[in-house]
Amino acid sequence: MNLDIKLKKLKSEMKIRPEELALSLEKFIRVYTKELEREGTILGLSGGIDSAVVAALCKRAVGSEKTLALIMPEKDSKKEHIEDALYFARELEIKTKLIDITPYLNELEIYKLFPLNKPLFLEKLKGTLIKKAYDFYQRKTGETPFSASILGFKDKEFGSYLKQSNAYYRIKHRLRMLLLYLYGELENKLVVGAANKSEYKIGFFVKHGCDASTDIMPLLNLYKTQVRELARYLNIPSRIIEKPPSPDIIPGLTDEKAIAISYEKLDLILLALEKGWEISEITNALRIEEKQIIDVKTMIQKSEHMRRIYVPENSHP
Repeated sequence: MNLDIKLKKLKSEMKIRPEELALSLEKFIRVYTKELEREGTILGLSGGIDSAVVAALCKRAVGSEKTLALIMPEKDSKKEHIEDALYFARELEIKTKLIDITPYLNELEIYKLFPLNKPLFLEKLKGTLIKKAYDFYQRKTGETPFSASILGFKDKEFGSYLKQSNAYYRIKHRLRMLLLYLYGELENKLVVGAANKSEYKIGFFVKHGCDASTDIMPLLNLYKTQVRELARYLNIPSRIIEKPPSPDIIPGLTDEKAIAISYEKLDLILLALEKGWEISEITNALRIEEKQIIDVKTMIQKSEHMRRIYVPENSHP
């Protein structure tokens, strides 16, 4: 089949039927809320598109009075994300709890792990220095710090810095997970995650964090570009849809900077690989370098441990 035709078909398969999909996901949330004998839903609302879509779906599924959003900023959170989360929660008329997790992180001495957490470093300067360090690592090693961090750091260059970086940002998502379950259990609510397929496939999430360790994950079969399409149908504010996605855990770092590829390209690569395309076909059809496709395949393979639990084979007591 002609590559242009294959690409056109691939892009058409990325399209969703948002009205049908929204109804299906609402039903999914309702079914599990009832099946697990919960009295509503709880989610972490970050100000980003994924959690906004989940909040909208939860409201439609169980009602605003039974939906609770925890907004859990900390020292490194950008003000605009907090404002977007609060604004959208008010728009949905769902219940919220604003919990600053900075004191907990201070108690654990987490901020001491980050050398730029000094009064002389302004926020903008911190972001610039982090991006420069990210670029330097990529030039020096040929891979991104994110990709290098999916596995351990045995014999890796700059391993001590990567270890501290992982400890620094991952604890933030894991602490949020603990708070979600604390309030979820206090109020007998179903914990709903916001992980999407793009990030889950390449390991761009925190293992045992607030997106991956939940009761249900309604967006896990949707690529990021499909989540955006669903967001438009659900009338998520354009400001949330259009701003660069960010993990909001280290200053200056956006999703696409971390993974070194746009979601539009990533999603098409992931879908093409899922369909069994050869690397050469993807390279020619999408007009991208072979290295980008190999990097994506590598992230998928390296992050396999994050999506499964290993148990001994053929072991008997």
